[in-house]
Amino acid sequence: METIFHEKQEGSLCGQHCLNALLQGEYFTAVDLAQLAQDIDEQERHRMAEGGETSDEYQRFIQSPSDNMDDSGFFSVQVIASALRVWALDLIPFSARNEISMSAQTDPTLQKAYICNYREHWFTIRKIGRQWFNLNSLLTGPELISDTYLSLFLVQLQREGYSIFIVNGILPNCNADNVLAEQIVTQNEKPRLLSEVNKSKTKSKERNQSLTEEDDKELEEVLRMSIESNAEAERRQMETALAMSLESTPKPINQFSTEEEMLDRALKMSLEAL
Repeated sequence: METIFHEKQEGSLCGQHCLNALLQGEYFTAVDLAQLAQDIDEQERHRMAEGGETSDEYQRFIQSPSDNMDDSGFFSVQVIASALRVWALDLIPFSARNEISMSAQTDPTLQKAYICNYREHWFTIRKIGRQWFNLNSLLTGPELISDTYLSLFLVQLQREGYSIFIVNGILPNCNADNVLAEQIVTQNEKPRLLSEVNKSKTKSKERNQSLTEEDDKELEEVLRMSIESNAEAERRQMETALAMSLESTPKPINQFSTEEEMLDRALKMSLEAL
């Protein structure tokens, strides 16, 4: 499983992650796809200009943001298809009525890969070696899919509103394909959604922070009790020293005029002794 190339979601660069997962390598960057999007925008602008650059339709077009990319990192199906044509690969709608699509609907395992899109999110389902994997960048890693579940999974995606495309053509050779062609892998634990992992980390951080605050409070209480204990010990030591001073210093009764003077004198001598 470690040999499978899988990019985790960064920003809204799912188009980039989808293509690289399909090709099993870092073949495209956001800059590459942005350049393709700009090229498509320019081609569309030329077509719109054929109707007259002073037309309301053309003016609305040039003033509108690009439909092929945005600042978040999203790329349109035209950009994805243009990137795949670099590798002589085509996108064919899964629900179409042509021969390839009908064959895929009957038995999805006869194809090599699928690209899925819903609400501007792209991800790849691909056969690597002899097994199928969901390479969604929103997951912590590749998800193993059985041949039986592949059909159910595609039906489920369609019901959820996903657009599914068959990747038609010969995919470039990859190390994972070579390795997994010789062995069957198992997956004891399914990958989790990154959003769930991040949420769990946030809760753990908050819990640790709460424990730290409780520890701080306990430490403050221990210090307070220690200070009070020291103060009490010092007070007792003072009383003991005073008592010892009075007992060990005999003086004539008439040396002091009053009992208060005697006590004051004893206290001073105790303090001097300390």
